[in-house]
This record gives sequence, structure tokens and C-alpha cells, in this order.
Amino acid sequence: MINAIDPNQLLTQMRAAQAQAAQQTNTAMPVQGQANDSVSFSGLMKSAVDQVNETQQASGRLKTAFEMGDPNVSLADAMIASQKASVAFQATLQVRNKLVQAYEEVMRMSV
Repeated sequence: MINAIDPNQLLTQMRAAQAQAAQQTNTAMPVQGQANDSVSFSGLMKSAVDQVNETQQASGRLKTAFEMGDPNVSLADAMIASQKASVAFQATLQVRNKLVQAYEEVMRMSV
């Protein structure tokens, strides 16, 4: 039997992820020469890309473990990890696309 997704549990997980992201934003390294309350954009982007990479690697390890017949890894775990990695990658890709669009728009501005 397939277990249904509990909306309350999903909401709790989303709030925990949001709190973790807010905490990481607050602890990001400041840009040199600026006030300590500012955030380094490049540091924040590097952290996000590193997290996506880590998620993809964890997904790959779970898939491999499932394919090798590890009894501790279920198909659901492997598929959920794969979907998390996919969503994280797509979100990062969309951020990159928006940054490229903004850069191109700034470059078209006349000075």
C-alpha cells in the first residue's frame, strides 16, 4: 500500500527548510569593506550551488544503494531524493537565468 503524504508533515518540513535558509543567510560572510550586516552575494550563490551539488550526490548514492539491493534503502527514499535534487537544480537554474537576464538588461542601458 502506498502511504499518503501528510500535509502537516510536509508543511513542517518546508518551514524547517525556510528557517535553515534564513539562518544560512544571516551567517553568510559579509563583503569585505562593508558593514557586518550585509551579505556577500557570491558567497550566498556558492553556498546554494554547493547545497544543490550535495543533494545530487546524496541522491546518486541512494539510487546506487537501491540498485545494489541494499535492504535499508527503499524505492520511495531513492525517488524522493531524486526529485529533491531535480527541484533544487531547476530552482538554481531559474535563479541563474534571472541573473543573466538582469545582467543583459543592465548592459543595454545607456550611460
